[in-house]
Amino acid sequence: MTILGSLDTKSFLPWIDRHAAKLGLEQRISHADQARIELILAGPVELIDAMEMGCSLGPINVWVEDIQRAEAVDDTI
Repeated sequence: MTILGSLDTKSFLPWIDRHAAKLGLEQRISHADQARIELILAGPVELIDAMEMGCSLGPINVWVEDIQRAEAVDDTI
């Protein structure tokens, strides 16, 4: 999953960690900067859908413009 926008990584990365854990998803951040976060998620598709919805709403100091999803070639977390 690639999240694009105006992203405050200091608040959004811990937020992603907490919400992935609440959903029971395994996750690994592969890239993070103020404009893009790339993460690899593993778990049921329905829960990954819920994670995408949560990320689109995110913390108040984050503006998500787009979320792109693709299946990982190597899904090792």
